[in-house]
Amino acid sequence: MLLNRFLHCIVKKAVKEEGKMGFNIHASMMCADFGRLNDEVKALEKAGVDYFHIDIMDGRYVPNFAMSLYDMEFISRATKKPLDVHLMIEHPNNNIEMFLHRLRKGDIVYIHPEAEYHPSTTLQKIINAGITPGIAINPGTSVESILELLRIVDKVLVMSVNPGNAGQMFLPYVGEKISYLLELQKSMHFDLIWDGACGMDKIEKYAPMGMSGFVLGTTVLFHKKDSYSNIIKDIRSRFG
Repeated sequence: MLLNRFLHCIVKKAVKEEGKMGFNIHASMMCADFGRLNDEVKALEKAGVDYFHIDIMDGRYVPNFAMSLYDMEFISRATKKPLDVHLMIEHPNNNIEMFLHRLRKGDIVYIHPEAEYHPSTTLQKIINAGITPGIAINPGTSVESILELLRIVDKVLVMSVNPGNAGQMFLPYVGEKISYLLELQKSMHFDLIWDGACGMDKIEKYAPMGMSGFVLGTTVLFHKKDSYSNIIKDIRSRFG
């Protein structure tokens, strides 16, 4: 296990050093119309989203229930685009295999470090399965408390709102944390993804600073008069 983790860190560093332009768009699927989910997936895929963001909530780690294991599996079958799966569940190590064997290489799984006794053990299971490992950082979680985990993950999902519900207001004090993480990613070689209350103003400010991706929900992408294609085309042309 230690050898696997060491090799993973070496590969991770080499990939990051290749460099990459632009940022990824992650469609927050808990905001989609579930009465026509297959059509939603196809429309978003055609519009050019890079990832389908899947929020799994257990009603315990967060005070809400959201998407299920089977919603994730349905979307995975409906698209060739990668998924990024945000596990807002207690003790993900107990059930992580149920998710991993339904995912593909290139998909991402984020866990919350506070939800697990030994988060590095859970992350190692994700790595061993060939899935991209990530952690999600709550607004109230200090960077210092998860500093060592930043060395072994590829993706960091930074929450600008408290997890559990869509349509929340941005918490301004998170901006300083994001700036700190953007500095750390230069030496630790992880991608930083914004999640929560992401408007055009946030993309305009943070994309040039090195943010790797933005999870887009009701603030920008869903339940608008314009089509997904036009919205994403506008974002790419203005900020890409």
